[in-house]
Amino acid sequence: MSSVQVALLLFGVFFALLLVRVPVAFALGLACVPVFFIDERLTPFLLLNEMLKSYNSFLLLAIPFFLLAANLMNAAGITDKLIALARSAVGHLPGGLGHVNVVVSMLFAGISGSSTAETAGVGGVLIPAMKQQGFDSRFSAALTACASVMGVIIPPSILMVVWGGVISVSIGGLFLAGVLPGILIGLSLMVVVVIYAKVRGYPVHPRATLGEFGTALVRSLLPLATPGIIVGGIVGGFFTPTEASVVAVLYALVLGAFVYRTVPFRGIPKVLYESARFAAISLFCIGTASAFGWLLAYFRIPQVFVDWVSGWGGGPVSVGFIIAGAFLVIGCFIDAIPAIIILGTILAPLATSVGLHPIHFAIIGVISIAFGLVTPPYGLCLMIACAIGKVTIRETLKDVAMLLIPMLGVLCFVILFPEAILALPRWLMPTFVK
Repeated sequence: MSSVQVALLLFGVFFALLLVRVPVAFALGLACVPVFFIDERLTPFLLLNEMLKSYNSFLLLAIPFFLLAANLMNAAGITDKLIALARSAVGHLPGGLGHVNVVVSMLFAGISGSSTAETAGVGGVLIPAMKQQGFDSRFSAALTACASVMGVIIPPSILMVVWGGVISVSIGGLFLAGVLPGILIGLSLMVVVVIYAKVRGYPVHPRATLGEFGTALVRSLLPLATPGIIVGGIVGGFFTPTEASVVAVLYALVLGAFVYRTVPFRGIPKVLYESARFAAISLFCIGTASAFGWLLAYFRIPQVFVDWVSGWGGGPVSVGFIIAGAFLVIGCFIDAIPAIIILGTILAPLATSVGLHPIHFAIIGVISIAFGLVTPPYGLCLMIACAIGKVTIRETLKDVAMLLIPMLGVLCFVILFPEAILALPRWLMPTFVK
């Protein structure tokens, strides 16, 4: 079979299975089966072989450990301390709790590395509080979902760990490159909150005194040290990303069980179970997506795509927008991790052919695919936020669209100004990031 025929068969079967609501992880594996049977050079046992090979990675251990650290922080009530700090800092602005929601998401993103854990942790506390203070349920859910996108952009980030492992990019460099876009997304959402507050008359909190802010800051110092420990340790060469994830778990466990004493030992098994359950889903997706990606590489489909796009004569900027568009579209239908493994491997040769820096390419991809967490029909973070807010996804779409407009503006900034994104990695990691 030709490369084009294989591509049509793979993606055709995959999307057909999605339409009949087959889970993404299973759809990716089942889409490979016809090709293994049709091509006489291949055998179905290769599907299992490629899945097993993808799991033989020390780096992938970071995924369950970062999820466990996030769940331990949630169970320890760290969110409440971050909310108190954010309320004392920005609660007096128009739409007070809306700004608190965004700032807490930014702070929690530096701890969790997972947008879904962030949506559940922050949304479980703030969505009911916002509704109680007169915020619309649909706006509360939409804002929480969109703000949780920062969970995989501001370091540490599970998606960046996966990207670095699959496409061999410095994970420390990726973490540093995510800082500026994450902050810009947070600020852009705060601008939208101000506009909504003025139009709808949302309430504000009284301005906190300097003493109240100082007290909230002191109580939050230990959780806020988490991103410094993780990112600083990786950038400084003290430990690998996988070792950093274990350090994050131990630190979260010490805070929850011994410092704050909010995580009783009898509650730890439940946290371990939930973390293992979600990690298993992600890792199974990685296995089937790796087999899918191996078939793409075996039939040279990425090279066919590169040759086709290269005929347009595009440069780094136009290719950057093509990459962003591709990830934005596929992110509407499948989970971020398999999207990275499949689409990232297809687009990486194209990015290299036009001179796109590997870290710049990665940040464009991660931000674009992260937006898929709030865009239907997939929109996992939006689903979680709507379930907490007791509203339908359809009711939130208008507010989600309004919040996405400035977020897409930040994505355009990332594409157009690579030097701004690469400045921090080049400054702190000059040996590894040229």
